[in-house]
Amino acid sequence: MRDLVFVAYLGLFFALGFRRPFLFVLAYVYIDLVSPQRLTYYLLNAVPISMIASGLAILGWLAADDKRDLRIAPRQGLLFLLLGYCWYTTLNADFPVEAAFKWEWVWKSLAFAIFLPLTLRTRLRIEALLLFVVLATASIIIVGGIKTLATGGGGYGQLNLMVANNSGLYEGSTISMAAIALIPVILWLMKHGTVFPPDWRVRLFGYALLFACLLIPVGTSARTGLLCIALLFVLLLRDARRRFLYLGGAALLAVIAVPFLPSTFTDRMSTIKTYQADASASTRLAVWQWTWDYVKDHPLGGGFDAYLQNNIRYDKVKVEKGADGQATVARELEVDKARAYHSAYFEMLGEQGWPGFLLWLGVHLGGLFRMEVLRRRYRKADGDQAWIAPLASALQHGHLIYLLGAAFVGIALNPFIYLIVGAQIGLDTYLAGQRARAGAKPFRAPPRPLPA
Repeated sequence: MRDLVFVAYLGLFFALGFRRPFLFVLAYVYIDLVSPQRLTYYLLNAVPISMIASGLAILGWLAADDKRDLRIAPRQGLLFLLLGYCWYTTLNADFPVEAAFKWEWVWKSLAFAIFLPLTLRTRLRIEALLLFVVLATASIIIVGGIKTLATGGGGYGQLNLMVANNSGLYEGSTISMAAIALIPVILWLMKHGTVFPPDWRVRLFGYALLFACLLIPVGTSARTGLLCIALLFVLLLRDARRRFLYLGGAALLAVIAVPFLPSTFTDRMSTIKTYQADASASTRLAVWQWTWDYVKDHPLGGGFDAYLQNNIRYDKVKVEKGADGQATVARELEVDKARAYHSAYFEMLGEQGWPGFLLWLGVHLGGLFRMEVLRRRYRKADGDQAWIAPLASALQHGHLIYLLGAAFVGIALNPFIYLIVGAQIGLDTYLAGQRARAGAKPFRAPPRPLPA
């Protein structure tokens, strides 16, 4: 029965797409984030729905979209170079079979990020994209929030988010990062949205979703989520009108929330201070050191999944107090191999070397810079342009939260962030087109000289 519901939903979506081709783009976004084929038993698994949606999106754009004002942003060029370099490292990977498997989804993620801004030529389309990113991710977040309230949280790696598959947005640290990164966008939609004009129903759903987003790091017990929440409160302070009231409210909320947090969450968060005694944290540091040493000898990277060759040794340090009150330091040797990077930065460095890492960093730093430019340019705008600066700020804040979370999770090429990058580029090129049209003056022939 569940398979039939998903098939009917996607079938209706595709049918409407033939009337409004941009809906094919939104269908791909939904499939890319939620992966409904993982939620069904057979029907969707037997059909390449992702490829069908992307193919229809491209064909719909070619056939129906007006391309007279087509603009290509520099970051699309960087994404194209990064795509080409990933292809090169895949051909020369240390582990060709494993690299080819990862390449199958990485190239789709990067290629769609290059294509996506070409379709975002109106405010309505930009908003529709962000709305679908929020609602698609919310289908996972709401389930996690309800289960957290019902059970007090499943603990790290234990909260079942609809499927047992621990990949994509269904991985605890990844969904924690995504949930917090979307909060600025949700706040923008609650205030400036036009698809669902802000009223009491939109605000009620929005606040409930914000609460669910904050519950996800609790339910997953992901330390990454706690750090992202801390950064979120700092970033929101920049746009707060009454900063002292905001700080007081945030502090009061934290004090009220602490007694209600489950022990699985507080115990997990306490390991941030004693990271040397935690096997997970100690392993990450050892893998990062191995990656740094590897890149010294392989500056062009080892291709996808190059970490499979690592063999690490590290000391797990624990400080214990005896009956006499004296502290003793206990060291325990740990040996491990084929440990993942647990960091997008080291993931790119180990797999794509310095060229790929610098291209990847350029894509993200370029996005932060361009959103800051737009934020400053339109911060005093009102009327029909009052929505621009807040959106640029929301996209920038979400991007910064991703970059913090990515320091502790291997999500360098996760499709989620490239939808945000596509929205940033689309907003930038849309506004550039508006400025060009506003500044264009009708051609007038020079006056003829008077006859002598």
